[in-house]
Amino acid sequence: MADGDGLGEAATAAASPPAPAPGLSPSLGWRERLRAGLAGTGASLWFVAGLGLLYALRVPLRLCENLAAGTSSLISGLIFIFEWWYFHKHGTSFIEQVSVSHLRPLMGGTESSISEPGSPSRNRESETSRQNLSECKVWRNPLNLFRGAEYRRYTWVTGKEPLTYYDMNLSAQDHQTFFTCDTDFLRPSDIVMQKAWRERNPPARIKAAYQALELNNDCATAYVLLAEEEATTIVDAERLFKQALKAGETIYRRSQQCQHQSPQHEAQLRRDTNVLVYIKRRLAMCARKLGRIREAVKIMRDLMKEFPPLTMLNIHENLLESLLELQAYADVQAVLAKYDDISLPKSAAICYTAALLKTRTVSDKFSPETASRRGLSTAEINAVEAIHRAVEFNPHVPKYLLEMKSLILPPEHILKRGDSEAIAYAFFHLQHWKRIEGALNLLQCTWEGTFRMIPYPLEKGHLFYPYPSCTETADRELLPTFHHVSVYPKKELPFFINFTAGLCSSTAMIALLTHQFPEIMGVFANAVSMISRTCVEYL
Repeated sequence: MADGDGLGEAATAAASPPAPAPGLSPSLGWRERLRAGLAGTGASLWFVAGLGLLYALRVPLRLCENLAAGTSSLISGLIFIFEWWYFHKHGTSFIEQVSVSHLRPLMGGTESSISEPGSPSRNRESETSRQNLSECKVWRNPLNLFRGAEYRRYTWVTGKEPLTYYDMNLSAQDHQTFFTCDTDFLRPSDIVMQKAWRERNPPARIKAAYQALELNNDCATAYVLLAEEEATTIVDAERLFKQALKAGETIYRRSQQCQHQSPQHEAQLRRDTNVLVYIKRRLAMCARKLGRIREAVKIMRDLMKEFPPLTMLNIHENLLESLLELQAYADVQAVLAKYDDISLPKSAAICYTAALLKTRTVSDKFSPETASRRGLSTAEINAVEAIHRAVEFNPHVPKYLLEMKSLILPPEHILKRGDSEAIAYAFFHLQHWKRIEGALNLLQCTWEGTFRMIPYPLEKGHLFYPYPSCTETADRELLPTFHHVSVYPKKELPFFINFTAGLCSSTAMIALLTHQFPEIMGVFANAVSMISRTCVEYL
C-alpha cells in the first residue's frame, strides 16, 4: 500500500535499510558502466578532437595571421558549427537562450530574474516545479502480484529475479508505514511483526510471522505476510487472507470504540483501517485471478464506498481492469467520468482506457486506405485524439501493446509516465485491447503521430506537463537488469537542416582552403574536373 500521497515513502522507516541512490545500482556490470561513461563523454571527446585539429593546422592555415588581420570567416564558421551542434543536442538555440535568460533582464526586459515571493510568476514556477517533482515520485503498483504465488514461481522456472532490491526496499517501507504504529508495544505480537517487516531475509520474515501467531492467534498482519510470501498458489493466499480478514475486522471494531480516547488510539485506528483495506483489496484480487470477477467487482465497489478518503490507493484502477474483463464498457465509462478529472492525478490506466473506449466505437470499420481517401469522421478524430493524449502521457505503452517489445513481470512500484508503468499497464490490459477488433490496428496507425504534435524541445509539452527527464534513471532502479529499459523517443532533426548544415560547413571549408592555398586548390579542382569529364565520357 502507498502512504498518504500514494507514494512508496515511509515516515516511520528510519530503521529500514537505505535504498541505493538512483543511477548507482550495484547490479550494473563494468560493460554497462563503461558504455554509459563513453556515451556521456562522446560530445566532449569530439570537442577536444576538434580543438586538437585546429591546433595542428594552425601553421599551414596561418590562423594566427588571419586572426590578427581581423579575418572573421573562421570565427563565423566556428560559431555556426557550435550553434548547429547545440541545437542538435538540446533542441534550442544557444544564442536565443543566452539572450532571453541573461541579456534580457539586464536590458530591462519584462521578465525579471528575481520575483517577489507572492508574484504570479513565482507562483507559476513553484507550481511547475511541484508538478515535475510529483511526476518523478514512485507509486505503489495497484495491481502488484503476489510474491510467493507469482514472483517466486517465476524465479523457480527461469532462475531470474523479477524484483530489484530498490523495489523491495520501497515495499518494506510501505509495510512499515501501513502495518505499524506507535502503540505496537502494547501487544507482543505487534512488536514481533514490527521486526518482521524490517527483516530483509524472506525465511526470517515468515518465521517471525509464525512467532507472532503463537503469541496471538488473531494477529491479522501475520496472516497477511504469510499470504503474500509463503503461499505458493492463489488459492492458498486467499485462504490466509480470509483468516486475516476475520482477525482484522475484530481488531478494527475494537479500535473504533476507543478512537477518541487519545491520539495513540487514533493512530491505532488508522493502522487497523489500513490493514483491513489491504486485506479486502487483496481478497478482491484473488477472486479476480480465480475467475470470480463479479465477486471481485463487488468487493472493490464496497471498499470505495466504505473508505472514500483512500482514493490515493487507486482501487479504481483494479475496478477498471475487472470491468473490462466483464466487458461492462458502460460501467467503465462511469468510473472514468469520476476519476478522469483535471484535478486528479492521471495514470496510464486512465488515459489508455479512455482511448480504448473511444477506439472501440470505430476500430472494427477503420481502414487507413479508406481514411486517407475520404478523411476521418468525427468519431475517428475523437479516437485518434484520445490515443495521442494517452501516448503523450506515457509513450512507452504502445510498443508493449503492439508486441514490439517483450513483456516482463511488473514491479511492485511504478513511475508514472515511465517504462515501469507501461509494463504494469500492458501486462494486465493487453488482452482487453486484443479483444476489441481493430483496436490495435488503429493504435499502430496513429500512435507515432503524437510526437509530431508535441512541441520541440520537450520543455513545452502539449496536453500534459513536459515529459520528466528523471524517468529513465528511476526505471533502471525499479526494473531488473535483464530488461532493456525503454526511453523517450528522441526527435530526429529534419534532413533539410542536416543537409544545409553540411553544405554550409563544406562550402566554408573549401573557401578557406582556396583562400589559403590557391595553387593547390586549383590543381585539385582541375583533377576533379578531369575525373568528372572522364566519367561522363565513359557513361
